[in-house]
Amino acid sequence: MVVVNLKKILMFAGIALLLFLLITQPNESANMVQGILATLQGAAEAIITFVQNLF
Repeated sequence: MVVVNLKKILMFAGIALLLFLLITQPNESANMVQGILATLQGAAEAIITFVQNLF
């Protein structure tokens, strides 16, 4: 019961923090998202290269 309430509180706090950062620092937030997406793209390309080299 307490864990569920804690999860809800942390989820709402995370959403509030995200909204606060998007509103107060939109350029930095966009740069952060672009960095995350670039990292994910690099990881996906590395996995694809690995699988291609297996076969």
